[in-house]
Amino acid sequence: MQIGKKIKNLRLKKGLTQEELGERTDLSKGYISQIERDLSSPSIETFFDILEVLGCAPKDFFDEQELEQKVVYGEQDQTDYIDEERGYQIQWLVPESNEKEMEPIILTLEEKGEFKEFEPSLSETFAYVLSGQIMIRLGRRVYSAKTGEVIYYHASEKHQIINDYPGISKLLLVATESYL
Repeated sequence: MQIGKKIKNLRLKKGLTQEELGERTDLSKGYISQIERDLSSPSIETFFDILEVLGCAPKDFFDEQELEQKVVYGEQDQTDYIDEERGYQIQWLVPESNEKEMEPIILTLEEKGEFKEFEPSLSETFAYVLSGQIMIRLGRRVYSAKTGEVIYYHASEKHQIINDYPGISKLLLVATESYL
């Protein structure tokens, strides 16, 4: 078993740098690097401290059956939310996507439907208009996109997506730094 490689994978899944892991365990970045490259072995106490910070139980760490990541998601994995008052439906395509780097959804807007207004964030947002036409308010500016067009923006200002079409509009939307 390559302990260092497993520690590195856990650290990366947690989104921590070697320096951040070192700070949380009172170890140097260099020592973390040595452990991850299997050039040094931590004491049992240090090893347990590292696992605690990485949110992994020792039993799970040594379980030889590595969990296979889920790659394909079907309709049974999707969840829906409908806001009849504002006239929109969200279809989350990947479970727990709010804990991942990207959060993909299908957003369906009824005629004159409005998705909620969002405060500025570090998020980047990509949207592909599947049908209809939508308008996006980004700060003081307004943009419009129709079927087949793409929207991409940094969410550094207040923003909102509105159906700008006499009928239903539908888009595939992917946001980072989940805020949906």
